[in-house]
Amino acid sequence: MTTSCCAECGGEEGGVISLKACKSCWLVKYCNAECQRNHWPTHKKLCKLRAAELRDEALFKGPPAKEDCPICFIPMPAGLLSCMTLPPATITSVPIADFAEANKELANIGMETYYSCCGKSICEGCVDSFHISHSDEKCPFCKADLRGKTEVEQVEGLMKRVEVNDAGAMYVLGNSYYHRKLGLLQDRGKALELYTRAAALGSSMAHFHLGNIYHEGGDSKKEKFHYEAAAMAGHEDARYNLGCTEAQSGNVERAVKHWMISASAGHYAAMKTLIKVIEMGYVSRAAIDSTITAYNNSCAEMRSEARDAAARLYITSIGAR
Repeated sequence: MTTSCCAECGGEEGGVISLKACKSCWLVKYCNAECQRNHWPTHKKLCKLRAAELRDEALFKGPPAKEDCPICFIPMPAGLLSCMTLPPATITSVPIADFAEANKELANIGMETYYSCCGKSICEGCVDSFHISHSDEKCPFCKADLRGKTEVEQVEGLMKRVEVNDAGAMYVLGNSYYHRKLGLLQDRGKALELYTRAAALGSSMAHFHLGNIYHEGGDSKKEKFHYEAAAMAGHEDARYNLGCTEAQSGNVERAVKHWMISASAGHYAAMKTLIKVIEMGYVSRAAIDSTITAYNNSCAEMRSEARDAAARLYITSIGAR
């Protein structure tokens, strides 16, 4: 708790004195920047300790609720495997993880499409259902006519959304520059700029991809910052990666915390990993049972007949290659 007087000079709140709390720890107040600078040598150790505690409180808090698809109003899955109808996980098996290991081509397939005409991200179940019932190409949400849209026009549409600070458009356009999509030449600098802008607006996917980029570049500090930001915003892959990093550093208890949160949100790899580490004594049977229940419930919430049908289409198309 902060006090009602300046931690350096003792000046009390009131009159011409307006105290402001230290924004790192919120434990002390100062009447001006000079008092804060002068008090820093004394305050530094306690400030950093409390700031770390506050960071952990935020980091290990349960993730926010998933965003719903704007058409079916079902929570948006992290990927195809998170919303497939398979038998529930048990203490000895995680069907989705077992299936993923046997079908690696499916492991990284996303289950949403972004439309720049209205700035909406729509689950593939609704996208496929709409296209099956309509012979023409329209946006499933706003019904904008998309027939004959060239790649140049698609990029122009994304850029218009970027101009109005649409984080989704920034992320998609950044991906297009990074992976040479929509006819764009690869420009990692431009992609990094767009990811960074989207992350500043709260995009968990942008934070996650920035974490991946800094991981590849060997910048562990920025990698951790972006993975943590993505995890706190509900990105299960980022949370799982943080757990793996903690485990590699010998911080198994912190790793288990990350994996339990990620698994509870429907992340199959985290659930599989937890089942493996139970033999090491870091996870109690009761904790595993409750996490499996949360995992099954989370996956069930993301499933629908339309999403099952979309998943089958992906599986059929991959099998036909």
